[in-house]
Amino acid sequence: MTLTAFAPAKINLHLEVLGLRPDGYHELAMVMQSLDLVDTLRLSPTADAQITLSCDRPSLPTDGDNLIVKAAQLLRARAGLPELGAAIQLEKRIPIGAGLAGGSSDGAAALLGLNQLWGLGFSPEQLLNFAAELGSDMPYCLEGGTRLCFGRGERLEALPSGRGPAWAVLLIKHPDVSVSTPWAYGRCRQMRGDFYLSSEADFEQRRQSLRQGPLALALGGEGALPPLRNDLQAVVMPEVESVALGLQLLRGAGEPLAVAMSGSGPSLFALHPDLEAANAAARQLRSDLEAAGFESWCCGFRPTGVTLESAAISA
Repeated sequence: MTLTAFAPAKINLHLEVLGLRPDGYHELAMVMQSLDLVDTLRLSPTADAQITLSCDRPSLPTDGDNLIVKAAQLLRARAGLPELGAAIQLEKRIPIGAGLAGGSSDGAAALLGLNQLWGLGFSPEQLLNFAAELGSDMPYCLEGGTRLCFGRGERLEALPSGRGPAWAVLLIKHPDVSVSTPWAYGRCRQMRGDFYLSSEADFEQRRQSLRQGPLALALGGEGALPPLRNDLQAVVMPEVESVALGLQLLRGAGEPLAVAMSGSGPSLFALHPDLEAANAAARQLRSDLEAAGFESWCCGFRPTGVTLESAAISA
């Protein structure tokens, strides 16, 4: 038996750094969105109590540091069944080190897929708790779609409207450029620390402003889309030449609804009303992107996070 799981990329439509938490992490207020840019995991049970991972990208580590392996080991430990084994093949489409949560999404897909493959019967709530142990983005990657995300990113809420838009993006990344997430947050603290909020009441006020603000209304189909906010973009853009150049290129093609960096970068995106408009912008920019060394993808918004093959087909 082989089970197939699909792990989509995500972008940040809003990333606001509110302040520092008692545990040392940053308190965040975000809106995340899943994309139809998807990694594929094929999982098969084995009888040797080994968890092995192979990948079509030789540069990606496949040892115990990979979140797929960590997810499998955690799931097996929580089940109390050390004899369980699995062989996992990863087909990678999401660029590595891009701020698109590819590793977290792959780990979430492993949790969902192995729970079924091994017949463990953990509930969705239990899987979300396991995901939060493994990484801040991983609970979101399980649920996906358009979500408000608070705390470290693990506290998820649906949009007040209950639905997200059917937009599309032109996504670009320079393959030779990466940005360290700890570095980006460290620089953010150096540059903006004097403006950090410190009380839970202040944090909650900002969360409520996001829930009721113009971005949430626009995503629910009411009102115009405001400029997108990513507090890390102002930190990364002056230090990473490809980010400043890429944003400039994206603004000049078609009539994008908005242009921004995702997460801590270096991936950048232009929002368009549909896939046709995103593809038209990509055609317009093709020679400029190639000359600057960027890779590009056009993808629609996806209403779900990780899925299994049968669920993906029925959707």
